[in-house]
Amino acid sequence: MGKLRQEHCDCRQNLNLQNFYAQIFAIVNVCINKNKLIEFRPLNLYTQIMLQSKLFSKTQRTSPKDETAINAKLLTRGGYVRKMSAGVYAYLPLGWRVLSKINKVIKEEMNAIGTEELLMPSLVGREYWEKSGRWNADVMYKLASREEENVMPAGGQAGRELDYGLGWTHEEAITHIAADFIHSYKDLPLGVYQIQTKFRNEPRAKNGLLRCREFLMKDLYSFHAAKEDLDDYYQKVIGAYQKILKRLSLDAKVTEASGGAFTKEYTHEFQVLSPAGEDTIFYCAKCDFSQNKEIVQFKAGDKCPKCGGPIQESPGIEVANVFKLGTRYSDAFDLKFTDKEGSQKPIVMGSYGIGPSRLMATLVEVSHDSNGIIWPSSVSPYQVHLLEISGGKDKAAVKKSAQKAHEWLESNGIEVLFDEREATAGEKFADADLLGIVWRAVVSEKTEGKIELKKRDAKKAELVNLSELPKRL
Repeated sequence: MGKLRQEHCDCRQNLNLQNFYAQIFAIVNVCINKNKLIEFRPLNLYTQIMLQSKLFSKTQRTSPKDETAINAKLLTRGGYVRKMSAGVYAYLPLGWRVLSKINKVIKEEMNAIGTEELLMPSLVGREYWEKSGRWNADVMYKLASREEENVMPAGGQAGRELDYGLGWTHEEAITHIAADFIHSYKDLPLGVYQIQTKFRNEPRAKNGLLRCREFLMKDLYSFHAAKEDLDDYYQKVIGAYQKILKRLSLDAKVTEASGGAFTKEYTHEFQVLSPAGEDTIFYCAKCDFSQNKEIVQFKAGDKCPKCGGPIQESPGIEVANVFKLGTRYSDAFDLKFTDKEGSQKPIVMGSYGIGPSRLMATLVEVSHDSNGIIWPSSVSPYQVHLLEISGGKDKAAVKKSAQKAHEWLESNGIEVLFDEREATAGEKFADADLLGIVWRAVVSEKTEGKIELKKRDAKKAELVNLSELPKRL
């Protein structure tokens, strides 16, 4: 066929709005035309125009009476979440868009270090918990299931009780699974992760989405032939977590914490400084030294043991942690591998968690003002909030200009929430601030055919031509 030349063409078609909503995924077609390989890119999952009048959820002017945390107040008022019971929230379409974008960032950085994604069951049998000695953990929800009397389970008797624990972590499950696939040193190292709903029987669910009984967690588990390999991998994951948090515009301190009953070594938490934090950390104002108060031997005002700078104290939100498990679980489940000399040895393990739903709440806690949320561009539910202000004399012309703007944004693959409602300018501006979408674009009589563009955290707006928007966004 000769030398092929790839040409990337956008597969977005000039669809009418109704069909555009229906098309979630574009079909990828590859056409070979003589010496050219023409590749049509798939439509971005999030690329769509959404009419605000058609949103499933609506904004609220007042905060829920039973919520005290800023994240819960603003996310509820903005129609991102709805509280179902203490520590249990439903993620509404807007909230799910934010969570999905957080998950996308996490997956990209996890995949970049060579890990694979899987999904384990939430129902974990009692026998697995008992092997590790954690069946009686206070945080676990337990369930009992009874076989129907007329059903004879294989190898058992009718009426046998089956006990389960709802997964609050998955070391037991993954270690059991790994025993079927890891046998030789040639199989190591390995890393697998999942993003899954976890359940914890918190005695007091509080602080909105920061401490829930049901929450979303990304948990990664790694398997190694030796401690030295685990140490290297541990640092690799720390680096990946730092990239994730940077992409989410979160400034987190890698904080030393106690290893508890698992290890004499320090574990590490990723703490975001915030008055909403439940932890207290002591950190250096000049270098990267940071310790959790549970192990700290310093007080505010002391000199940093690393650089001599002043030690400061602050509450922090723990958004992630990394942990060297050693052989605790491999010993419990007899997970071994054969080394180069033919000897059987226990596999060394690590576990690494980061909470997408907690990240979402943390972003709101550290990035908001008196009017509402301020999302970073990486997770904003839409890129642009287009407001049609058509209450004046030239209403038809404004509507036409707004429609033209929304069609142009659509054709350029920009995610837009289009506020075409019959509402006052004040209502629309208030909703825009509350929802916190990165860019606000206003079409009105005053803009005279241009777009009034303002970033959510900016003080001033500017008038730009429609053709200038790609550069501005």
